[in-house]
Amino acid sequence: MDDDLVIFRDAVDRFIERECLPHLEEWDAAGAVPREIWRKAGEAGLLMASAPAEYGGGGASFAYDVVITERLSRFGAHGFSIPVQNCIFAPYLVHIGSEEQKRKWIPRFASGEWIGAIAMSEPGAGSDLKALRCTAVRDGDSYIINGQKIFTTLGMQADLLMVACRTGEQGSGGISLFFVETNDCPGFTRGRKLDKIGLNAHATAELFFADVRIPASNLVGEVEGQGFTQMMFNLAQERLIVAIESSAMIERAVAETVAYVKDRKAFGKTVMDFQNTQFVLADCKTESVVGKAFVNQCIEEHLQGTLDPVTAAMAKLWLSETQGKVIDRCLQLFGGYGYINEYPIAHMYRDSRVSRIYGGTSEIMRLIVARSLQANG
Repeated sequence: MDDDLVIFRDAVDRFIERECLPHLEEWDAAGAVPREIWRKAGEAGLLMASAPAEYGGGGASFAYDVVITERLSRFGAHGFSIPVQNCIFAPYLVHIGSEEQKRKWIPRFASGEWIGAIAMSEPGAGSDLKALRCTAVRDGDSYIINGQKIFTTLGMQADLLMVACRTGEQGSGGISLFFVETNDCPGFTRGRKLDKIGLNAHATAELFFADVRIPASNLVGEVEGQGFTQMMFNLAQERLIVAIESSAMIERAVAETVAYVKDRKAFGKTVMDFQNTQFVLADCKTESVVGKAFVNQCIEEHLQGTLDPVTAAMAKLWLSETQGKVIDRCLQLFGGYGYINEYPIAHMYRDSRVSRIYGGTSEIMRLIVARSLQANG
């Protein structure tokens, strides 16, 4: 955190306090963050922060995206899924997209005019990306896409999708990625907005493609069959983002709980006066500090280009699992009030559960780590 990052963090905090916090409940009820707020975020420099300035991005380092991600979760505004666009969707466009694609689309995302999303998961395919069934068939200067996607964050709002399709044989070698503009796109339909137990404002959708014709130039990369490798290149960053969000939410849960138990009285003294409360929070605080130290190490390595997929998997696994345990223990100290939606701890309890699922389940993370142990003897 140098001086410039501190100044930027303070600006992000002011934006969240002004534009997000007063509206979180209505966004949850509506199931999406309004377009107007996306445009305001663009004006404030929060969108495409680390995309090259020559294409309309912020031209900053990944550290600026870390600040945005951490502050949104620290304030409880993680329903505004800027990190999904900045850190998970955008890298495919920035690092693999053609010159034409970058010049055409990056400015629209940076301004908040457009919203982007990744459509990978399919019914029955989940974490098994090699089992994709959505197809893209070459037809002259076009591709025709048919299939279905599910669990697409921002899918209800996305103007541009990056869609994983099968263009060849079964397995990883037959997968390609395509950009699909959703506006005025015959054959493309959005299904229901998925009714989730948390993160309702993420506008998660199921999507359908019925003979959707796109220009051949919308292929990601120069040739077919590179999709699986392309999907792998950003996984370390994606998993680090989940770890950062988890760490920030752990910090917030501990802070909210400490404030509550100092104020709440039971049996003639504050809840904080009970030794059990002190011991529980001592464990939670320790895990919060340990987790943040690990996350900061991973951030530093990623900024230096040395963060490996196994370490990122460990960070995602440990932080997301710890997040669930800490928030559960904190909620218990609220007693019955912890189960009431007007208390932030209840929202954190619901919203945190998916951290152990998206970006690769905890089981997949354990498998990655276990395989590295086998490979290294």
